[in-house]
Amino acid sequence: MSKSPFNTFGKSKSDHHQLVGFLMKVCYTELNAEVINERIRHLKNIMQNCTLCPHECRVQRFKGKYGVCRISNKVYISSAGPHYGEELPLVGTYGSGTIFFSSCNLKCQFCQNYEISQLRSGRPVTIFQLAEIMLMLQQSGCHNINLVTPTHVIPYIVEAISRARELGLQIPLVYNCGGYESFSTLQLLDGIVDIYMPDIKYSDNEIARRYSGALQYWDIVRIAVKEMYRQVGNLTVNGQGIATRGLLIRHLVLPNRLAGSEKVLEFIAKELSVDSYVNIMDQYHPAYHAKNHQILNRPIKKNEYNEVIKMAESIGLHRGYAS
Repeated sequence: MSKSPFNTFGKSKSDHHQLVGFLMKVCYTELNAEVINERIRHLKNIMQNCTLCPHECRVQRFKGKYGVCRISNKVYISSAGPHYGEELPLVGTYGSGTIFFSSCNLKCQFCQNYEISQLRSGRPVTIFQLAEIMLMLQQSGCHNINLVTPTHVIPYIVEAISRARELGLQIPLVYNCGGYESFSTLQLLDGIVDIYMPDIKYSDNEIARRYSGALQYWDIVRIAVKEMYRQVGNLTVNGQGIATRGLLIRHLVLPNRLAGSEKVLEFIAKELSVDSYVNIMDQYHPAYHAKNHQILNRPIKKNEYNEVIKMAESIGLHRGYAS
């Protein structure tokens, strides 16, 4: 049997998704079709002179122009398939149905997926093809549709979701982003996205500008994540431990305390919830251009990671990491 991620793998997975439909309500399946169509129109209007993200490049993308994201009026994907390297509540038994969109609205000097995010590795897909990919991921048994760096093409993604749901898509949607999100764009995703999974990369605007090319990142990410939390609340899981709705935050520990982890964790605990699910990640290594920056040109040390874990414990955070 072929190992293509778009093949079905047997009756048990089909039965699994029939059961899912009975056990939980998925956001976008509850919205009236006209509401979704109106959201698509609004998102495309924003993209016309693009202000989809906080860069607010105001380029005419439907005329083939592009700004920071370097994507104009097409969707490019690098890969799609069941992914088992995500957080356990997303992976479950059959994997997270991950779609990697080419390019990104951040310019992280240490990006570990730089071939996709910075070099724009990928192929163009139509709206119909994107919808078909979502349905194939569901058919293969994936527990969710995991949209990786979706911000710059979100109008097309919502359009594909609309088509796919007419053909039976019913598993949760994961919005997997770098946290540099526009409040007005997020508002248009209310009732569509089931699980938000943002990074909170830094707690210092100048460091974010220097190493990710993002102006006012710390100010913007706090507003964005608060809006995500307002929409979906804390992460909830079903009886099998699979995430069905909520906020899942990622924070990558950087060398030399560059991420400002203490302020990040305090924000989460005090302004969101101590029950927030926070994946404190230890896999930093000097990828892409990190070798050109002395402060980034080494892996993190064990004591640097343990220091952040102790911070989280001391302020009451208790979900998403192993102490």
